Amino acid sequence: MNDSSSAPVGTPAPASAPVLEVWCELQCPDCRGALDDVRALRARYGDRLELRLRHFPLERHKHSFAAAQAAEEAAEQGRAWPYVEAVLGRVEELDRRGEPFLVKVAGELGLDAEEFDTALIDGRHILIVDADQAEGKAIGVTGTPTYIIAGERLDGGKSQEGLRERIEEIVDRLLAGQEA
Repeated sequence: MNDSSSAPVGTPAPASAPVLEVWCELQCPDCRGALDDVRALRARYGDRLELRLRHFPLERHKHSFAAAQAAEEAAEQGRAWPYVEAVLGRVEELDRRGEPFLVKVAGELGLDAEEFDTALIDGRHILIVDADQAEGKAIGVTGTPTYIIAGERLDGGKSQEGLRERIEEIVDRLLAGQEA
């Protein structure tokens, strides 16, 4: 968040970063394949691009809804993207082990695993996941990964081919417009 009150007098407040919504499902092999693109975008733009994780759990993956809730708990504990990357990197293990695996990954990352377990039991993040899923359906998300930037929807579930380059074109244009 940019706070113009902390900027020195006479210095314009920094422009807000463009937002790339990453509609993801943590049990999705295609989302795992998209990790390299997400990492490359983060490396290229740093804090000049806001990556916003959005949840779109698919019914065919029985642990995807719990995984989305776990990702929200990771965000609450300040480690959303490391957690997402760790879970996506081991999709097969999530398939086999389910919720105990989600708690195990939290512990491996130094997060409060007991709090993860409690969050999955008490469902404190269900409304966030439900809201994301409903919004995704309303705006035409049908699969994952899907990216939305500057009102443009890019479907990575069909193919990741050329998507990072297209996102970079859009981000570069948006950033150039801020500098003008």
